[in-house]
Amino acid sequence: MTEIPPPPPSASPRRSAPARAGYRALRAVRQALRLLAVELGTPTEPGTPLLGTVRNLWLRRLPYGVAFAFAVSLLPVTIAVLSHDYGMAGGMAGALATAQAAPLLLAVTRPLQAWWVIFAADLICAQALSLLDGTVGRPWPWPPPVIVGYLALMLALSLRERRRTLIAVWLATGAAGVVSDIAAPDGIQSTWVLLFVLSGVVLMMGAILRERGDAQRKLIEQETISEAERARRTLLEERARIARELHDVVAHHMSVITVQADSAPYRIGGLPAAAADEFGAIAASARESLAEMRRLLGVLRSEESERHGGPEKAPQPGIGMLEKLVEATVRAGVPVELALPGEAAALEPAVDLSAYRIVQEALANVVRHAPGAPTRVSLRTTADARLTVLIVNSPPPAPATPSAPLETGGTGHGLVGMRERVRLVDGSLDTGPLPDGGFRVAAQLPLAPPAAPASSPPTKDSGAL
Repeated sequence: MTEIPPPPPSASPRRSAPARAGYRALRAVRQALRLLAVELGTPTEPGTPLLGTVRNLWLRRLPYGVAFAFAVSLLPVTIAVLSHDYGMAGGMAGALATAQAAPLLLAVTRPLQAWWVIFAADLICAQALSLLDGTVGRPWPWPPPVIVGYLALMLALSLRERRRTLIAVWLATGAAGVVSDIAAPDGIQSTWVLLFVLSGVVLMMGAILRERGDAQRKLIEQETISEAERARRTLLEERARIARELHDVVAHHMSVITVQADSAPYRIGGLPAAAADEFGAIAASARESLAEMRRLLGVLRSEESERHGGPEKAPQPGIGMLEKLVEATVRAGVPVELALPGEAAALEPAVDLSAYRIVQEALANVVRHAPGAPTRVSLRTTADARLTVLIVNSPPPAPATPSAPLETGGTGHGLVGMRERVRLVDGSLDTGPLPDGGFRVAAQLPLAPPAAPASSPPTKDSGAL
């Protein structure tokens, strides 16, 4: 019989369990070292000074002053300690002291790069001190001036770098201390644990302060954005409310056009067929426009008006209803004096509505912010065909808590609403406090607002409606 040879051994035998575990551990160590190198070599915002975004000029200059004070004070002290206490040569002591203290000035703008220089100088200094006889009985590997300068550098690092970088710096500091302790000379006072603990405390405290400052800054930015959005939303709500009110004015004119166009063939005898068809087309277009306006009103109608039972059935008010408004205000505890024009002026509906709403908003503000303050409301026409609306209130007789608005359904957003209504009819508004503590609202409205250009392109503000 032919003997079958045994199979050849595999070219890549399967690793044993201990070998696989060692391989995974080695790979994890390599990845950790690679991540450590990336973190230590990637500074955050290089070139930007510490506290560079602070508005106060003295606070922006503070890091430069602190760094200069540390560098100037540590340089001669380090030279004296290395040369006199440890017996290092003067030139070597001066060079190492300069490399350990001068980079503190660089730490204001580039703390991570300054750490590389100072850390390397500290390692070289520790190696040089281990060869000297004066090291026996003295702190090693980090002399006291080195510890002070290193902690100052840790503070600058913690105020700039991210958390992973700070952890990498702290671990590198501890690793250097462990390695130096293995080869430590006899009779020395080991200081690597002290520096390792103190640097960790400084890094943690600085990181907490920086993160708290970042959180406060983001909160302020968010509040600023929210305030701007709130103002924008208030403006849009006020414009939508004005548009809903003007719907009644425009709908009245469109209804008149529809009725006149429909009744023209019956009112005008002998009307040609072409003219009758034209009037019919005008009436049909007017009815379509009214239907579109109703749809637009449905879009602009607020949820609050829907909750209160749908659209208002009452007609829009004008200056003829100011007496009733003043009577209601007096009953609410605010003494009001009203002065109307001697002759009834012919006002356009938009101007009439705007004048009433301005007075209403002003009286509502008096009720809210100055309850009980004597108030005077005066309306008069001028020679240049303008209506002047003036509301002046004195300071309240005694400090009082703000009250609810007089008419919750009619008031809008105070001064914002007044400005929008004045802008609507191309008028002007002047508001502000008085020297005696009161408040003044003065509006100038044209008796007839200017007609809009026929081919004017829509503006950004009008598109908001």
